[in-house]
Amino acid sequence: MVKIDLITGFLGSGKTTFIKKYAKYLIDSGKNIGILENDYGAVNVDMMLLQDLMGDQCELEMVSGGCDKDCHRRRFKTKLIAMGMCGYDRVIVEPSGIFDVDEFFDALREDPLDKWYEIGNVIAIADAGLPEQMSKDAEYLLGSEAADAGLVFVSKLDESSKEQSDTILPHINRAMESISCTRKLSEEDVMKKKWDELTNDDWNRILTCGYHTESWQKRDVEDDKSFSSLSFMNLPLTKEQILNAATQILGDPSCGHVHRIKGFLETPDGWFELNATAAQRQLNPIANGQQIIIVIGEGLNKEKIEAYLQA
Repeated sequence: MVKIDLITGFLGSGKTTFIKKYAKYLIDSGKNIGILENDYGAVNVDMMLLQDLMGDQCELEMVSGGCDKDCHRRRFKTKLIAMGMCGYDRVIVEPSGIFDVDEFFDALREDPLDKWYEIGNVIAIADAGLPEQMSKDAEYLLGSEAADAGLVFVSKLDESSKEQSDTILPHINRAMESISCTRKLSEEDVMKKKWDELTNDDWNRILTCGYHTESWQKRDVEDDKSFSSLSFMNLPLTKEQILNAATQILGDPSCGHVHRIKGFLETPDGWFELNATAAQRQLNPIANGQQIIIVIGEGLNKEKIEAYLQA
């Protein structure tokens, strides 16, 4: 049977960066892997960030968003069926930061997936700089995505203080308690390490962390209209302009509760990847991309956001 892993985490937590490291370790170990990107919205930005992994030992697939829940689940199952016939040693699923984890388990209980796949690990990525105060909807996502995790990996330690990273564990436990989940994470369930400090022993621990099956008070976040995404194509902006616009959008409550701004920008200096949250704004060079900026959050005001981007 093919091992299959789920990498969860709230918006902007660092799932894609973790998968790049995780996949490279598997490839270097001689494994043939498939990565299934299951992004929120019709354009899959994160898949573009994994292009350099593609080769004889790694293939990328995607489930496009922009459709209703039932259609999306059918696409997810159909894609897993196709990948199950490719002879992979392992499949890695990266969903969006807005995801019902039960969709993963439910799909793998159905024929023929239950005969082809064996669940390996569920790993939740948590940003060390995660705000202490979050909306009820965001707390639900944080708790439900961590509840079944065999390991919570705390990311972005080099961008946060020790005091901030020390609040992650109690914060996640509060989030799980708020959704009536009885599980309580301990320090043994959490890994706090910078990317370049991970050892072979750490990767072995990650690869064998497994998963849990917990219950909690369910909400259908995929049908919750408080979360949404807005896409803006072909914006003629400079690096300075997009960083300034991102700062203004994230700092203006009238734009809505913006959790993340991501996408690509083409400049005379080449392509750049934008990743902006309340804690950080980054523009990193990338080989190629697509001229698109995506804003994800709660109660978004399209006119206000668009005004900043066009200004």
